[in-house]
This record gives sequence, structure tokens and C-alpha cells, in this order.
Amino acid sequence: MRAVAWGLTDVGLQREHNEDSFVVLKEYDLYVVADGMGGHRAGDVASKLATETISEFFRSTANDDVTWPFHFDANLSEEENRLLTGIRVANRQIFERSTRSREFHGMGTTVVGAMFSSRKGRMYIGHVGDSRCYRIRNGQIQQLTRDHSLFNDYLLAMPDLTEEQRKELPKNVITRALGMQDQVAVDLQNDESQPGDVYVLCSDGLSGMVTDEEILAIVQNAVQSNMQEAPRKLIERANERGGEDNVTAVVIAIEDDSVTSTGEVKALDSETAGAMSTRSANAATEVPPPASTQPPVQVPAPPSPKSADFAEEPTLPAIDLRKAAEIGDEPTLPAIDLSKELAQIKKPRE
Repeated sequence: MRAVAWGLTDVGLQREHNEDSFVVLKEYDLYVVADGMGGHRAGDVASKLATETISEFFRSTANDDVTWPFHFDANLSEEENRLLTGIRVANRQIFERSTRSREFHGMGTTVVGAMFSSRKGRMYIGHVGDSRCYRIRNGQIQQLTRDHSLFNDYLLAMPDLTEEQRKELPKNVITRALGMQDQVAVDLQNDESQPGDVYVLCSDGLSGMVTDEEILAIVQNAVQSNMQEAPRKLIERANERGGEDNVTAVVIAIEDDSVTSTGEVKALDSETAGAMSTRSANAATEVPPPASTQPPVQVPAPPSPKSADFAEEPTLPAIDLRKAAEIGDEPTLPAIDLSKELAQIKKPRE
């Protein structure tokens, strides 16, 4: 099997700037969405640090004979260790940057990352916060991640709350994010993929405005017509509903590698990228071959996520990061240097 992906981000209708960021790193089958928060444009910096640091970690550790900044957990697979460590390195980068400068103080970001292993036929998923990963299979949509939010925590603790009581719960308070402490607990899981599966990574600007059923319908329509239009259609629907937040969507299609492809991998041209909206901050990353029409196979539901950290899970007080006060002038994003991070502990050979 192979994975092909498309991504798009948009500022929405009610925000002045885009604090979302995403990356599609095809050479490593890595896909990441981050939703930044905190201060005047500091959210931009946090989300970009997350996506760029994780990408740079994957590039820096492409050679097996390199050092890793955290202990390699023998209880996790190579893929889980790599994804987990990349997210933890990003957390450290954001935390240290926020403590060194007033203009970055208090910044943080959610993150959801997925890594596909064609050799194992599995999608590995790690997340912190309320950015989500969905899987669409056999005409059904399933949320694979669990939001780290105060609202969700209340529902888990008190599932019998009435509809009126639920309406009183705060919707924009997250309980876990990158950059808030020097350590972070990352939820990890993996999913056995099938040809025809589609995974959707998104910020809450999509999931908060568009229902799961609508996401399913839009992606299924795109499968029948043009899959590269799926992120655009999803964003359009979120903006039709009010576009209250920045919105980002990365759509990953799993194909049978034996299917001959004539699609050309390229970036969207400026005319196509501009067709969505002049508000778009990033265009889709590639135009892959058409998705396979082979019907998916029903498999058991994926296992529950496991929280991965090498110390006790830090306790993060419930903070409404999205209402943080503006701080200073617009910050600039320095180049990422992982030389210190990548010079500590040797990854054992298998």
C-alpha cells in the first residue's frame, strides 16, 4: 500500500491571522497539523515550531546511526518512538522559546501527527490537545483521537449530564498542549490500514464547525470525483458555517500500490490555490494519483490510545489559551537548530 495526501489551511472569516500550520513530508509519509495559541501572533510561532521541528527531527534521524534526544522505549515500535520523540522535541523547543522571550511568553499549540508505514501497513498517530484524526472506512467515519479538553473531561467524568448542562460547559479550554511545560504526555495509537481508507487530520476550526457526518459525506464525494479537492471542500463548508476559527485539513488516502498511477506529484499552482480564497495561508502540498476504488475491508476497531511519556504525566491546569492577552509585537521565527537535541542518547540498534 501507499499513502497520498493533500493539505490546505485557511484563516477563516473572523480571524485576522492564521495560527494553524501543517506539513506533508512525503519522503517519510509524515503528516502533521498544529493549532497555535497564546499572545499576539505567538500562536503562529508555536504551530510553525511544532510542524518544522517534527519535520526536521525526521530528516535528522533518517540515518539509523544517529543519536536521539530521548530514551528509546523498547515497549514501543520504531515508528511510535520516532513520532513520539519528534513531538516531545517540538514541545521542548516551544517551551524553551516561550521562557526566553516576552513576546513568545505563554504560547502553545495543539498537534496531531500521523506516520504511515507501507512496510507494516499501519498508520501511527500521536496527538496532544484537540486537533483530531478521523478515519473513513466502508462508508463510516470514526474519530481516532480523544480531545484533551475540559469539556471532554467533564463528559468522561459525568456522562449523565443533561443537554442543558452540557451547553454550560466551556468549549475552548484545553487541558494539554505543547509548550506549556518542559514535558508533555502524548497519546499514541496505531491503526491497521486497508486500501480505500482515508484519514483526515484537522484543527478544531473544522471539527468545531462541521459535523462528523458532513466530513464523511464531503470526503466520500471527493473519492468519487477528485480527492485533491477534499481539503478545499471541507474548508469551504467550515467557512459557510461562519468560519469562526482558522481551519486546516490534511486528507490522506491509502491506495493499493499495485494500481498503476499516472498522476503527477506537484504543488498547486497559484491560480488553483487562489481559487479557494485570498485568505488561504498555505496551498496543498501535492497532487497525487486518483484514489483506489477497491472497496475497503471491515476490521475491528483500533485499540485505545496509550499515553506515552518517560516520567509521570505532567498536570496541566485548565487554561483557556485561545483567550490569552496579546503580547508585544509580531514575533519572528528563528531557524530551528536541533544540534543540541540530537546529541544525547544513542538509539539502540535492533
